[in-house]
Formats: sequence, C-alpha cells, structure tokens
Amino acid sequence: MTIELQEAELKRDPELPRTTDGKLDYERIIETPEFKHLVKKKNRFLTPYVIAFFAIYLLLPILTGYTSILETRAIGWMTWTWVYAFGLFVMVWVFTQIYVKKARDFDKDVDQIIQKHVRD
Repeated sequence: MTIELQEAELKRDPELPRTTDGKLDYERIIETPEFKHLVKKKNRFLTPYVIAFFAIYLLLPILTGYTSILETRAIGWMTWTWVYAFGLFVMVWVFTQIYVKKARDFDKDVDQIIQKHVRD
C-alpha cells in the first residue's frame, strides 16, 4: 500500500523513505505492533457507539410499528415520535463531536507511528 505525499510535505521532510515514484510505502507500518494496537484502540472506542447508534436508531421503527407508546402527545400537537426522531439528530451530532475530539488523539498516534517507522 502506498500513499502519495503532498508536495508541501515532500519539501518539508525530504528524508522520508519512499518508492521510486515518490509514494510512501505503508505496508511496513501496518504490520507493526504499534499500528495494530492503534487499530484495536480505535475499534474499542467505536464499538459501543456503533452498537448504541443502531440500537437507538432501530428502536424508533419498532416502537412506532408495533406499539403505541410514542403516539401520545408530548408538547402541544407533537407526539413522542417526533421528539424521538429529533433526538436522533441530537444523538448523531453528539456522537460526531465525541468522535472528532477522539480522532485528534488517533491522528497524533498515527503521526508518531509514521515518524518512528518511516524514518528507518
């Protein structure tokens, strides 16, 4: 696997080893224990959010299709179905913000791995 470097990155760090066509070779990196640990760390972080997302998301059609729990009025003419549906948007926004903050840590880990293993 190779990834093309941006021209600015090539100028900034000309010491990075790359293939003859100017691309970095990442196959060595994905075989390192640090990279495998990063993948496990990322999966450990994401799994509960993915499960929660699908459980909450799929609960809406189940509750509206097979029960009448969400058919009662919550606020004025608005039923709990609408409240639940709007809550899904809030949930997605919150999950996105959590991931964006955590992704910064993952990016730092990736940079450390690249710096450690690409400079061999």
